[in-house]
Amino acid sequence: MSVTIKTVSSRGDLKTFVKFPLELYKACPFYVPNLFLDELNALDPKRNPMSKYAKSRLFLAYKDGKVVGRTAAIINEIANRDWNHREVRFGWTDFIDDKEVSRALLEAVIAFGKEHGMDTVSGPLGFTDFDNEGCVVEGFDDISSYCLKYNFPYYGEHYEALGLGKVNDWIEYRIFVPEQLPEKVVRAARIIRERFELKVRKITKRQVKKEAYGQKIFDLVNRTYNALFDFTVLPPEVIDSYVDTYLGLLDLNYVTLIENKEGKLVGLAVTMPSIAHAVKKGNGYLFPFGWWHLLKSMYFKHEEGIELMLIAVDPEYRNRGLHALIFEDMIGNLIRGGFKYGESNAEMETNNSVQNIWNDYLKEFKRRRRVFSKKI
Repeated sequence: MSVTIKTVSSRGDLKTFVKFPLELYKACPFYVPNLFLDELNALDPKRNPMSKYAKSRLFLAYKDGKVVGRTAAIINEIANRDWNHREVRFGWTDFIDDKEVSRALLEAVIAFGKEHGMDTVSGPLGFTDFDNEGCVVEGFDDISSYCLKYNFPYYGEHYEALGLGKVNDWIEYRIFVPEQLPEKVVRAARIIRERFELKVRKITKRQVKKEAYGQKIFDLVNRTYNALFDFTVLPPEVIDSYVDTYLGLLDLNYVTLIENKEGKLVGLAVTMPSIAHAVKKGNGYLFPFGWWHLLKSMYFKHEEGIELMLIAVDPEYRNRGLHALIFEDMIGNLIRGGFKYGESNAEMETNNSVQNIWNDYLKEFKRRRRVFSKKI
C-alpha cells in the first residue's frame, strides 16, 4: 500500500506527531525522549514565539492505516536573512526503515519550501539552534544525553539515498572529571582574574527573572555563536521562552558566570546534572510517575554524568585565557558534586578552538551528527 501524507491540523494530530517516536524507539535502550509537554509547546505555533519569525508545517506519514513517519518543514526567516539563503529545513524527522516513507516525507517538505520560494532543503534542523538538530551518523551504541537526540543508523542511509549530502558535522565527547583541579588551571585562573579584574558570579532563580540574567546569558550566546553554521540570533521573546523552559531543570550551583569590573557578563558555562535516565524511565511523560523519577534525579540522587550545555566567551575576551577561570569554578563544582563525567554539547568538527579546550582532560569520542542538504 502506498504512503499517505497528512498535514497536522488539530491538537489530536499534534499529540500523534509527538507520540510517534515513543512507539518507534520503545525497545531502543539508547533513545531519550524530550518531555512530552515541552514538545507540544515547541510545535504549537500559538505557544512557540519563534512562529513570529518562521513558517512551518507538520506532516504525518501513514501506511496500511498506521503512522510510520513524521517531519516538520520549517522556514527560519531570521537565518535565511542573516545567511543570505533560501532554505527550508526538515526537523523532528522520524520514520520506519522504509525508503518509500522517508521519500514521501522529504517530498512534502520540498513542496512546502517551493511553495514559499525556497531553493534548498537542509536538516535535520529545528526552529533555532536550541532545538534538536543533526542526524547521528557515528556512535550508535551509547545512550543519548537529554539535550542531544539519538536516531537509528538507517536514517543517514535514507538521506544519502534521497540525494542529500553532508553540509556540516558536529562531534560529541565524554569528558571525565579529574580527581582534583589541574594546577595549571588554578594558576592560569588566578592570573586572568587579576589581569582583567574579573569575578565569578553566582545567581538565584529569582535573580534570573528580577535582574534579567536570562536575557544577559542569551545576549552573550548570540555574540559568541553568531558566526557559526546557520546560527539564529534569538529575539527577546524567544529568549524568554527558553529561559522559562530550562530554568525549572537547572541547578544554578552548576552555572558559572564571569563578569568584568563593570558588571558585564563576559563568560559562562551552563551545565545540568543529567536527567536522561530519569526522563527515559517516564518515557517523556510527567504522569503518572515520571515526575518522581525526575525529582529524584534532580534533588536526591543525581546520575553520574552532567550535560555541558553551553560555554560562551565574549569575543572581546577570546584567546585571553578566560576558559581557565570558567573551568576552575565549573570543574570544582563537578568534583564536589561527585560527578564522574560530562557530556559535551555538539561541537562543530571544524571548530578547533572549542575542541582544544578539552585537551588537558581525559576524554573519549562519543558521537558524530550531520546536517544534510541539497538544491531543490
